[in-house]
Amino acid sequence: MSRRSEKFLTLASIDFQNKSIDELKKVFKDTLNMGMYGLCFSPYTQWQKPGDQLSEAQIRRRLEIIKPYTKWIRTFSCTEGNELIPVIAKELGIKTLVGAWLGENEKTNNLEVNNLIQLCNNGYADIAAVGNEVMYRGDLTQEELLDFIYYSKSKIDGIPVGYVDAYYEFTDRLEITEACDIILANCYPFWEGCDQDYALLYMKDMYNRAKKAGNGKPVIITETGWPSEGTALQGAFPSKENAMKYFIASQQWSFEEDIPMFYFSSFDENWKVGAEGDVGAFWGLWGTNEQLKF
Repeated sequence: MSRRSEKFLTLASIDFQNKSIDELKKVFKDTLNMGMYGLCFSPYTQWQKPGDQLSEAQIRRRLEIIKPYTKWIRTFSCTEGNELIPVIAKELGIKTLVGAWLGENEKTNNLEVNNLIQLCNNGYADIAAVGNEVMYRGDLTQEELLDFIYYSKSKIDGIPVGYVDAYYEFTDRLEITEACDIILANCYPFWEGCDQDYALLYMKDMYNRAKKAGNGKPVIITETGWPSEGTALQGAFPSKENAMKYFIASQQWSFEEDIPMFYFSSFDENWKVGAEGDVGAFWGLWGTNEQLKF
């Protein structure tokens, strides 16, 4: 058994649910230091939002902050400077799940997909994601999304191509599931109003539903997390304590069961309050000041 395995077993034996906030912070930091499989990368600084041009300097700075803690990163777009993220990540020795953002603008969609294809074929992506929650938002029809997936698969050589959406979409939309080489499922107990005490059990069920729908295809949890501030959703309460507990429990499960999982997210991003309410700004492990929150 490796020293890392021994440390995780020691952490798993700790009853962190009943610890004080200071004790919980120590378990959180110990868990973080063990390292994550993957982390969703948040590139936008405090006053930025999608549509703004990202600089190489800010991308490099943030990647260097998270590099000691994760093997993989996930990106969400291939335009406006986002296409630099996997290039710099590869330079730093980080594996990449690279995403093309698909929305309602046909011209932008084509640019996103073609940039994704170029990044993949130039060796900067280990997994390609064609779209993120497009069906959930209703930005495209299923047929339009499938056209983008199959087009990308015809142009990308040597790496798996998938699509990211909520776990239940892969059960409800089997044509999309069939088109994917790999199932990329977002699993959020918080957004379904689950009490933190039962959140890990619920997330396991979400994962298993996606796995069943995949019928033998590899499954990755591409997003899961818990906000540290904001308004409660039914039985799900944002707080620093609950965010730490969910992080610790999910990381322990990911390690013990060898579940590939990208935690959401690396840094807080203020722009997200519009679409997600006040909790949208508080999903990061690091704050907008790029300091660890806990």
